[in-house]
Amino acid sequence: MTTRIEDRFRALAEEGRPALVTFVMAGDPDHDTALEIVRALPGAGADIIELGMPFSDPMADGPAIQKAGLRALKAGESLKKTLAMVGAFRESDTTTPLILMGYFNPIYVYGVERFVQDALAAGVDGLIVVDLPPEMDDELCLPALDKGLNFIRLATPTTDDKRLPAVLKNTSGFVYYVSITGITGSAAPDAGKVAAAVGRIKGHTNLPVCVGFGVRSAEQAREIGRAADGVVVGSALINALEASLTDGRAGAGTVTAVTDLVCDLAGGVRAARLADA
Repeated sequence: MTTRIEDRFRALAEEGRPALVTFVMAGDPDHDTALEIVRALPGAGADIIELGMPFSDPMADGPAIQKAGLRALKAGESLKKTLAMVGAFRESDTTTPLILMGYFNPIYVYGVERFVQDALAAGVDGLIVVDLPPEMDDELCLPALDKGLNFIRLATPTTDDKRLPAVLKNTSGFVYYVSITGITGSAAPDAGKVAAAVGRIKGHTNLPVCVGFGVRSAEQAREIGRAADGVVVGSALINALEASLTDGRAGAGTVTAVTDLVCDLAGGVRAARLADA
């Protein structure tokens, strides 16, 4: 049986275009608004959704996503509520792939076996857990794969050909290529270097390769999408959300602040390969 993620990439390959993968934080700025945003993302042009699991010490995240996680925690978001959000999303959308992204600590506290079972029941398709290296696959990766959850691994500019096979060994769904060295949202990716890196990774795997960290505009999405199978945007969406808040609270334009940018980014992604057609 294929997963939603595999089905989505197969359909996009037939369309001849890359995926737009959007990241938002569960519970930011509050649970109900975050759910409204997640429900609106596919209609705005998101092909795959990454939903952040808020954590108090997110070592790979830049200031924007760090603040999003803190807003969510302050508003009372928890891993249990995040899984409930996925379940509520699935009531109206059974086809859009949804991935939980975050850190191992909340999952460990929740209980790995319980988490995997509850994630599947809610309708989660895959996991990105950035602080679990391949050497710790027994902790979560293998139990998740055994139950049918995709486990997506990150490769970076410093992941050389010697290290790459270990990174790819138990990866499924797609490979997430981090286009810069550093934290999310800290710099803009170089499209030429990204294309070379994507080509190198594809020499080791048949999985789709999605590129994220630093993509902010439709033009950047178009350039990155010429080589990548997917373009991941997170910090730019979080920044748009934050700019819409009043005293940290959602306003009438909060949801549309995110979805308008997604629409713009989707246009860039869909134009990525027109020049090559």
